[in-house]
Amino acid sequence: MKKIYQNNPLVSIIMNCHNGEKFLEQSLSSILKQSYKNWELIFWDNKSSDGSKKKFLKFKDKRFNYFFSKKHNKLYKARNLAIKKSRGEYVCFLDTDDIWKSNKLKKQVNFLNKNKKAALVYTDYLIMKNSKIVGKISKSKSLYSGEITQNLLDNYNIGILTIMIRKKILKKIKFNNKLDIIGDFDLMLKISRCHLIGSIQEALAVYRIHENNYSKKKMNIYIKEIGKWIEINKKKQFKNFSFLSLEKEKNFLELKYNLINKNLLMLPNNILRYIFFIFIIFLGV
Repeated sequence: MKKIYQNNPLVSIIMNCHNGEKFLEQSLSSILKQSYKNWELIFWDNKSSDGSKKKFLKFKDKRFNYFFSKKHNKLYKARNLAIKKSRGEYVCFLDTDDIWKSNKLKKQVNFLNKNKKAALVYTDYLIMKNSKIVGKISKSKSLYSGEITQNLLDNYNIGILTIMIRKKILKKIKFNNKLDIIGDFDLMLKISRCHLIGSIQEALAVYRIHENNYSKKKMNIYIKEIGKWIEINKKKQFKNFSFLSLEKEKNFLELKYNLINKNLLMLPNNILRYIFFIFIIFLGV
């Protein structure tokens, strides 16, 4: 007998993949383990040249939808293209190296169903390295909720892997195709200006640190992008908000990047770890 989802809206899961075969099976398995069953996966193969497609096609679930892009697009353009293929009322994002807890979708659907004014809901998340949990983003602080634009400018802590957002919001406010690193940050700030944002005080996702998602090159791109973003938005969309904390973080990272570039091994390990965690938080990973 076919299941009827009267009060359980369809959730579209967006997974962008470019040569992400290494951890792909674990990420896909975490989707299949969700206690909430009314979802679809939009798997956007961004012109991969590894075995990603072969690994994906091993999964025979009818809710898995494969799309291959003949042209390699920037991450945020690829996400926008994948969103156009989605049919769900709610949208989530999971990269090929990250993992969800089994109750992630269920808790977020329940939250958005009850909180009609919230544009999206996000959660805390854990940090994994070498298959071990090494950190937690929120630590002892509570996650922000409500009108949180200034909070996000002061201390950005939303991971894209944790959000569930109403599809109608993404039709009006899209990812910036021109950005390489800070597209998640840009999108969340723009949404926060005109919508309420909800939070669940629980770690429902796991972000994986590995050699491919952090590099000096990416850090340099981030510093340049956030600097330009501040310059543009400080005078326009966010002119009534304080940029003091964000500018301090940008200047701090710029200084440390220059030190790393000159002699990485001379820096104490505790400083390097701090730089790294600040960097991944701002990536919105």
